[in-house]
Amino acid sequence: MKIQEELEFTTADSIVKELVHAGVEAAFGIVSIHNMPIYDAILREGSIKLICSRGESGAVNMADGYARATGKLGVVITSTGTGAGNAAGSLVEAWAAGVPLLHLTGEVASSYLGTGKGYIHECKDQLSMMRGACKNAVRLRNPDQSAAVVRKAIQEALTAPTGPVTLEIPIDFQSAIIEDLSLEGLRASTSETNALPFIPEKAVQKIVGARRPVIWAGGGVISANASQELQKLAELLGAAVITSQSGKGSIPENHEQCIGHFAAYETTKEFLRNADLLISVGVRFRGNETSNWKVPVPQEHIAIDADWQAINRNYKATLGLVGDAKGMLAAIIQKLEEQSVHAEPSYLKEVLSLRNEVRAQLRETLGPFEQFVDGMREILPDDTILVRDVTVQANVWGSRLFEIYEPRTSIHASGGGIGQGLPTAIGAQMGCPDKTVVLMAGDGGFMVNVGEMVTAAEENLPVIIVLFDDSGYGVLRNIQSAAYGRQVAVDLLSPDFVKLAESMHFDAVRIGSGDEFISQLKKAKERRKPSMIVVDMEAVGPMAKPFGGPPGAAEAFKPKKL
Repeated sequence: MKIQEELEFTTADSIVKELVHAGVEAAFGIVSIHNMPIYDAILREGSIKLICSRGESGAVNMADGYARATGKLGVVITSTGTGAGNAAGSLVEAWAAGVPLLHLTGEVASSYLGTGKGYIHECKDQLSMMRGACKNAVRLRNPDQSAAVVRKAIQEALTAPTGPVTLEIPIDFQSAIIEDLSLEGLRASTSETNALPFIPEKAVQKIVGARRPVIWAGGGVISANASQELQKLAELLGAAVITSQSGKGSIPENHEQCIGHFAAYETTKEFLRNADLLISVGVRFRGNETSNWKVPVPQEHIAIDADWQAINRNYKATLGLVGDAKGMLAAIIQKLEEQSVHAEPSYLKEVLSLRNEVRAQLRETLGPFEQFVDGMREILPDDTILVRDVTVQANVWGSRLFEIYEPRTSIHASGGGIGQGLPTAIGAQMGCPDKTVVLMAGDGGFMVNVGEMVTAAEENLPVIIVLFDDSGYGVLRNIQSAAYGRQVAVDLLSPDFVKLAESMHFDAVRIGSGDEFISQLKKAKERRKPSMIVVDMEAVGPMAKPFGGPPGAAEAFKPKKL
């Protein structure tokens, strides 16, 4: 509800006006003496919902999760100095994942910038800190330019390669009285925006001539809303489709041509050695997903990416196509439909065989947790958003065997930092209130942002937390054991998570078997209230094969000559 007051128009009002112009419906953050004018302007304007987190780190993760689940701009508002510093780690995650996010932070009064006088919340060089954590960071230097600076920051965050952009506004500027400026930018004509990009004939011929094609789909497919085009191209060619973690959902994972997030498996590596063409689409080829770039790729590699610098960054491309994935794939499909292209039945059988084999290999390692993954997929709706913190169960089977059927329903920590899952899930649930959101987390990482449980309860979000409690850092335990034969600093004293959750206004239960888990998951899905299921890992029992960390992790930590 808008609050009608006869007030002078200020920089804060200009900022909020630009947020509304960009279609912003929600903003996350913590109110502070260094952002109060912006909060008050949001309150008076009335159309943007404010979600109050318990920490700046969690606020950024919430905006991140909101953006990933909805495809919209995420907005977070923090304080100066320590507040901005608290946000930095989560901004690194948004940068790693290429999430379009606007971070509004205060600054000390303009006359005190760089003086070191000890103005409250002063930071030695906040702008450089933000530049190190973001796609870019800028400072408002003239209140009269606020509309233009905010508009440009938003456009930069949304322009591929997308990422977080920080805008600093000195506190005295926020309440400065300025003219209410209306901005209009040039718009491209309809004919220009609908035109398909040019595809070189040599690219078409390489694709037409391939007999054993593989597509590697990354998060760029989802960012570009190009999933339909990707699936059509795969079916047209009869190609195997490997996905990165960020690319999960770019093709339904029950599709017979979807190999999924199994690139580093030896069986998949062997398949790639015999492939004659790789088409990579918006994929980073991260070290932890390629055994530190030891996964082989075919000599013929057509790389499609919106980022010029992505070409040849990790794997050599014989042809680079730079541009929006949706347009590029549509143009390639149009060219191929003019040719004699068809899927080869014998190759499709090989693809299906590989798909089934890697899944069977992984299932053999799960022991009692095979019942967990099957129960989750049976009980939860097809469009459930699965958020995965960094924990053994999420790494081993949550990221591979829980099938994802739609884009933007799989979210994980791209940068690998623990503890960001809870606030990310809260943001995803805020953006998609009618969907089921499930978080997989471990007890160690969960404690990093545990206070955000109250934020979920305050907003009455029906998020379901599945907490795997083994009283320690399970992934690191296993890596240390494999690398050194001993462990250090990985055992933790766990609280009573059920009592903790209940004190945070969650319904909570502790379970010790697969049957109990399935029963409680059904109840949590049906009640549509904040819920936690604590999995007693000792009671459930070990996996059939211990998880030693990502491929090559243990070997990397052993003493060696460089």
